[in-house]
Amino acid sequence: MASDNSAPVCNTIHSGGLAPVSGSDPLILILGSYPGDVSLQVCEYYGNRRNHFWKLMEEILGIDSSLSYDERIKAIISERIALWDVLYGCSREKSSDSRISSAVPNNISGFLEENPSVKYIALNGKTGAGRWFYRTQKDILSRDDLTVRILPSTSPANALFSFEDKLDEWRIVGNWLKRV
Repeated sequence: MASDNSAPVCNTIHSGGLAPVSGSDPLILILGSYPGDVSLQVCEYYGNRRNHFWKLMEEILGIDSSLSYDERIKAIISERIALWDVLYGCSREKSSDSRISSAVPNNISGFLEENPSVKYIALNGKTGAGRWFYRTQKDILSRDDLTVRILPSTSPANALFSFEDKLDEWRIVGNWLKRV
């Protein structure tokens, strides 16, 4: 797990996913499905410049999307947000979540045990993170101390939602932070 002052490192022990990014007391865990090809190549969460994730965080949390990746990670950690993926590994064509097969889940329950401060889980997309979370993390769904919500995918492939529509839905992240 990355510490407060470091960026994630590519985890080469398995099929290439990214290690979780977290500070010492995250409140929100944002889960993607599995990193896209570009994210894996650059070893960055939401590394595809067309992905709306960092622009949404700029609008919601004031994290300048033009900062270096390390600076954006430090900023998101300072907001008490952790980043990870539902899947530890998988097979798929290109970066398409709808083409995931041979999925192996991450140990999200273990992460939550190590980080009891997490109260909210935001799933980045219905067909990716949402689908695989609900298939593989049923034990978490029965917990009454967590709120889990599927948000529109920030992927450039998600043409069902405009940026403004995504922003309206993703504002819940800022609202959760204000509740603390």
